[in-house]
Amino acid sequence: MASSPTTFFSVIVLFLFSLSSSSAAKTSSSFRPKALILPVTKDRSTLQYKTVINQRTPLVPASLVFDLGGRELWVDCDKGYVSTTYRSPRCHSAVCSRAGSTSCGTCFSPPSPGCSNNTCGAIPDNSVSGWAASGEFAIDVVSIQSTNGSNPGPFVKIPNLIFGCGSTSLLKGLAKGAVGMAGMGRHNIGLPSQFAAAFSFNRKFAVCLTSGKGVAFFGNGPYVFLPGIQISRLQTTPLLTNPVSSASAYSQGEKSSEYFIGVTAIKIVDKKVPISSKLLKINRSTGFGGTKISSVNPYTVMESSIYNSFTSEFVRQAAARNITRVASVKPFGACFSTKNVGVTRVGYAVPEIQLVLHSKDVVWRIFGANSMVSVRDDVICLGFVDGGVNAKTSVMIGGFQLEDNLVEFDLASNRFGFSSTLLGRRTNCANFSFTSTA
Repeated sequence: MASSPTTFFSVIVLFLFSLSSSSAAKTSSSFRPKALILPVTKDRSTLQYKTVINQRTPLVPASLVFDLGGRELWVDCDKGYVSTTYRSPRCHSAVCSRAGSTSCGTCFSPPSPGCSNNTCGAIPDNSVSGWAASGEFAIDVVSIQSTNGSNPGPFVKIPNLIFGCGSTSLLKGLAKGAVGMAGMGRHNIGLPSQFAAAFSFNRKFAVCLTSGKGVAFFGNGPYVFLPGIQISRLQTTPLLTNPVSSASAYSQGEKSSEYFIGVTAIKIVDKKVPISSKLLKINRSTGFGGTKISSVNPYTVMESSIYNSFTSEFVRQAAARNITRVASVKPFGACFSTKNVGVTRVGYAVPEIQLVLHSKDVVWRIFGANSMVSVRDDVICLGFVDGGVNAKTSVMIGGFQLEDNLVEFDLASNRFGFSSTLLGRRTNCANFSFTSTA
């Protein structure tokens, strides 16, 4: 029987639709991003920064604490980790070597994610609580969004991302809903290195934290924020390596995966704070001293002698501006009345703090928006805390001081770049457009 014109037309439409679907599938699978992005949101109750990474098959959104110095991505595998693509690498395999694993795991329970035999052992580290526990390294699918620097683009998959499988007990101290930590540290299996290897782009990433929703970029820029402001012309300084790991547990001879920079002096309104130069340097045998960048410390933490000198000078400079000191509010030591304090585009009009880096001409300037914490309507406090006399790291630059600053970590060239506050450029870290698509 002859086909009707309607039937013939339907066949043609179906044929064309199948061609277009096939073409779209090929385009999607062959798409190679030049850069990737992750949202980074501040948790108000813990002051931790969180991100979401889609992992497993089928994909599940994993809420993770964002850890700049963390060695790797690790997640809780005790509760509800289900994936058809989960794999545990064999002992002494190339994956174990890349992860730096020196042990083989044995599990005496039925096999499941986090409980495998003859696989490489891991020691996931909760850098918030300072607690580490045994686990295993594993491989699974991860999906992450691409970007052109201005807008988000298509999601892309990494089929073989190495991560640590930990236990539920490791989640203690993390923000509500977090199932692990996203480690951005300078290690072979740190997320920046794995993302770069997966898509053959530069081992470089940039972070822009804020009190709301910020962003992390992986790969080359540009870094563009509303209203169309491209952040470039960063000042740079060398990234330093601490030869002794600062993790809660580590193998002998393992280097720190955290990011250290060479602060050579601290000034307040060009007045040099008296500090032992020895404390500002990393002791190559013990790993003590130096300055690191930390996203798990809510505020900058200083060794006691540095903190006392720094606070005293700030109080003197504030008094010279008729700013009245008031009773301390924990955890801060120096608090002030807002009565005589003006407000500018870059925050409260208080003495400017200057971190002098490897050269006197390379200075990280900290204005009121990143130095003063509002604790009551009429009281502000200097957002730096005392780390004690036995602090392993002399200065840990914390999250509050990083907010609305774009900081860039170039792992290939060992350089750290920083913008100082974006508020002076009439934008901020919340101004990346997550709503429109490239």
